[in-house]
Amino acid sequence: MQRPENIHKLYIKYMVSIRCKMVVIAELENLGLSYSSVELGEVVVNETLSQDQREALAIALKRSGFELMDDKRAILVEKIKQVIVEAIHYSDEALRINWSDHLTEKLNYDYTYLANLFSEVESTTIQQFILKHKIERAKELLVYDELSLTEISYRLHYSSVAALSNQFKKITGLTPTFFRNIKHKRMGGLENV
Repeated sequence: MQRPENIHKLYIKYMVSIRCKMVVIAELENLGLSYSSVELGEVVVNETLSQDQREALAIALKRSGFELMDDKRAILVEKIKQVIVEAIHYSDEALRINWSDHLTEKLNYDYTYLANLFSEVESTTIQQFILKHKIERAKELLVYDELSLTEISYRLHYSSVAALSNQFKKITGLTPTFFRNIKHKRMGGLENV
């Protein structure tokens, strides 16, 4: 099925959360641009943008910390990041993913090509990016204090609490338990004010 001629996709770098989507929507509306969807890293506008409109949008997005992308390689790298971020941060399911298969399926590219492109553009590997986001997600889950370390390690697809703890400490310098306790001490201090 082909897209109608008057619908165009724009790709936006650094758009990684629901709050980012709200900011982009506000910028589109401020500029009077009609859109049919706004997803992480991608906007579908209902009209062909003039050069002036495109430049105005690029400037507005830049003020908000985003970047309108034209480079196909950069766009694909952002799509890789979006697939990873969505799976790690916005899924309530346990993270039981074979990443190479998942990325290949979602993006319709060979994983080796995706991995090489990502490393070339980002100067890090897809696996390091995944690890960084898994640890960030673990931090969020520790702060919310609703899950045990065992539940967090299961949810993020670690083989054990020890495996999660080792990676957590390697990246943050802290154990998950110490990280959680710092939060409790800070909250206790606020309650006594």
